[in-house]
Amino acid sequence: MQVERLSIPDVMVLTPKRFGDARGFFVETWSRRVYADAGIDVDFVQDNHSLSRTAGVIRGLHFQTDPSPQGKLVRVVRGSILDVAVDVRHGSPSFGRFVSAELSAENGRQMWVPVGFAHGFCTLEPDTEVIYKVTGYYDAAADKGLAFDDPDLSIPWPVASEQATVSDKDRHHPRLAALPVHFRYRPAS
Repeated sequence: MQVERLSIPDVMVLTPKRFGDARGFFVETWSRRVYADAGIDVDFVQDNHSLSRTAGVIRGLHFQTDPSPQGKLVRVVRGSILDVAVDVRHGSPSFGRFVSAELSAENGRQMWVPVGFAHGFCTLEPDTEVIYKVTGYYDAAADKGLAFDDPDLSIPWPVASEQATVSDKDRHHPRLAALPVHFRYRPAS
């Protein structure tokens, strides 16, 4: 497996090895041992699957707080996305910065988004399906968000904010400057 640490090194892009032949391919999308060796030693408790019918759908930026924080391992099984993670850990050297990567069914890349990051994506193709494993169960009371179009973040989404297909909920998340402290940065010891 290829492991790429992004400019915020807690967020990684992982590309599992594909074994292909005339029939197609086989890939091991999750192995506790292999991912633990890459630094992702977590217990996943739930898998989520989304379908976005059109290109230009933005989902996010989402995160969950205590008592149900979620780390996410995101992959695309049909289509492609621009996947984004924003550091919302107060005191972090990268607080308020984002990283992004293109994930697609074609490239097989996955993004690891740890607890303390807001996560979102924009579909680049119609009928895009995203599957992600999470480390915490869905908890409506802990479900929070960050404005995807916050000018202080300056995320270069591939679609203009006013042309994006976005849920009402996602259009009304607070900007980073108004976000309460949900996570504190704890340097690795």
